[in-house]
Formats: sequence, structure tokens, C-alpha cells
Amino acid sequence: MIHSKYTIRENNEATILNAIISQKEISRAELSVLAGLNKASVSAITKKLLEDELIHEDRIGDAARIGGRKPIMLTFNGKAALTLSLDVAPNYVEGLIAYIDGKVLYESEIRGIKVSSDNVLTYITEMVEKLSEHAVETPHGITGLCVAIHGLVTQEEIIFTPNYTLPSDLKSQLEEIYPFYVYLENEANLAALGEYTFGSISDSVVSMSIHTGIGAGIVENGKLRTGKKGIAGEIGHSILYPDGRKCPCGNEGCLEQYASHQAIYSELEQMLALPGINSSVVIERYKKGDPVVQKTLRTNAHHLSIAVNNLAVIYEPDLVVINSSIYSQIPELLQVLRNNLKGKFSHGTPVVSSSLKRKATLFGGVAKSTQNFLNIQNLKMNIDS
Repeated sequence: MIHSKYTIRENNEATILNAIISQKEISRAELSVLAGLNKASVSAITKKLLEDELIHEDRIGDAARIGGRKPIMLTFNGKAALTLSLDVAPNYVEGLIAYIDGKVLYESEIRGIKVSSDNVLTYITEMVEKLSEHAVETPHGITGLCVAIHGLVTQEEIIFTPNYTLPSDLKSQLEEIYPFYVYLENEANLAALGEYTFGSISDSVVSMSIHTGIGAGIVENGKLRTGKKGIAGEIGHSILYPDGRKCPCGNEGCLEQYASHQAIYSELEQMLALPGINSSVVIERYKKGDPVVQKTLRTNAHHLSIAVNNLAVIYEPDLVVINSSIYSQIPELLQVLRNNLKGKFSHGTPVVSSSLKRKATLFGGVAKSTQNFLNIQNLKMNIDS
């Protein structure tokens, strides 16, 4: 059962709190103007927020130019609660525990494994236990656990995972174990939410997560666009080559069969007769001038540019973020990708490498829990705060 202290806050309270977060420091009088609420309402709401220890009275501000009492400045208490965030992939589990302002207390990982329905609960509980050992006392304790899934998630039910098997009712299994909120979400969606909340000033963000597969998270004003069945953003299963390579989704010629990291590794293993290729090997050989690797990655950038073009003309985002360990280490590939955006509607689309890098999904988990705890959808945080 969820503790009553986690119930969502009134809309006006959320509006005031979001204004304090966004302004970093603000007086009650300024809040009244910014939120469009009378001074009595602002006073009552800030009193409650102070009692809940979600804000602090920070310091005495400067007096107004027309005179009068010096204002007391209010700031957000980013250390009021904790969140747990996990990324559960086919071959690893990563996790972190952080304050709701995104400051990480501890992170951990389990590598070299094969996650399945039989062992996923064991790996998750092991990770949660390890992270919880580093929890500190806060007014609201741990507010939620968010688990990223590499597959299709609809209304927090696992529908399809092409590269491993997971129980569809994983959320309910976890809720039987833990007293706090549990959230399940697609990893690419969480990466986009992480970029929106902690990594970008843009209001409309598409984040392309390129790993074993390819997914795109779409965020507008803090809200994930997932579609009725959670399929929106499954750009990896758009058709790149009709009647091409078979994909586990049932299609032939899907983008991720040609442009994912796994596709790069498979192609290079064949061409170079070199087994066990990973991103580190690819990056090293590229930087040493290996012509086969360089040509393969330029082709990859061209394939991804087609996906970015399609996203640009469908969603017209303010920003497209590429979340890839290869592209983060070889930034010139981004320019190759940009140069291939030649169409009238996609040329000039801002495309950048993730500032959060491999932690984007985990920070998205922090954002998901914090959005719900504070009842603030368009939440923006400074990761260095």
C-alpha cells in the first residue's frame, strides 16, 4: 500500500512549487504575480510547502525600490526526498539512487548477465538493496522506483521485448515487495524525459536511443507522447529497406536491423573476421583510421539521418538528441548525419549528442518519479543544482 504522504498535491500548490524551482529563488510577492494568485493564497500554499519541507526560506532579499519590508526569498528543497532508477537491459542492470533534484548519491551496475523472466526479479531486488544501503534520511524518504524496459510498455504493462523475455506483470510483482510507487517505462522514452528534464532547455525533445535496438522518446512540455498502445517512437521498427532483413517484430527491413549498434557489430565481425566486437573496439579502430570501420560508421550515419528526417517531418521537435556510446566518442559522425539532412523540412534540425550520455535513461527514471511526486509535468531541473 502506498503511504498517504505520497498523494498528489493541489494544482495551485504544484504551480507555486514549479515557479520556485524554475526561478531558483523568488519572493512571495513575485510568486503572486508570476502564478496569477492573490497574496493570501500564495501565503497559505507556501506555508504548507514549508511544513512539508519541500521549500526553504533561504535569505532576506533586497527591499523594493519603492520601499517597504525586505522580502524573504524562497528556494526549492531538492533534498526533500529520494528516488531509485533502474535500467534493465538484456545483458545488464544499471541503477542509481538520487535526490529529487537529480544529485546522485550512488550508482551501481551488474554486467555480463542474461536477464530473463526467471531471474529479473532477483536482479532488481539485488540492485535496489545495494542502492538503498546508500539512502540518507530525508523528509519524505524514497518516493518511487522507476524501471526502464528495453521493449514496448503500455500503461506500465510489458507488451513486447524483442531481445529478452520479461513477465508482463513485473510492476505488480514489484509493488508487492516495495512500499513506494513503482513505475515501468520504455528506456528510450525515459532517455527523452531525462534529456528534457535535466539536459535541455527545449520544450520539445526527441531522443534517439541507439543500443541493441533503436527507439525514440518524444517529449512535449514534459509529457511523453507514447500513443494509445505505447508504440509511438518505435522508430527502430520503421522500414528502411522494403523486404530486407527479418526483424523479431515481424517486419522485414527495419531500421534497427541496419543501424543499431548490434547491426554495426555483426557487420564488422563478418567483414573483419573478428569476433566479439563491441563499442570500445569500434571506436578504437575508427580513431586509428581503419577504412572498413570508418566506411561502416559513415553508412550508419546516413541510415540514421533517414530516421531523423522522418522524425523531423512528423514531429518537428526543437531538438533531436542522439544517445549512443559510439556517437558520443566520435562526434564527427554527428556532422556526417547532419550533412545528410538535405530535405527542405529536415535541413537545419538541431541534432546533438546526449549531454547525459549513458545515464540519460536513469535520469529519466528520476524525472518520472519526481514528476509524479511533485505533481509537476513540465518539470525542469538543473543537474548541477
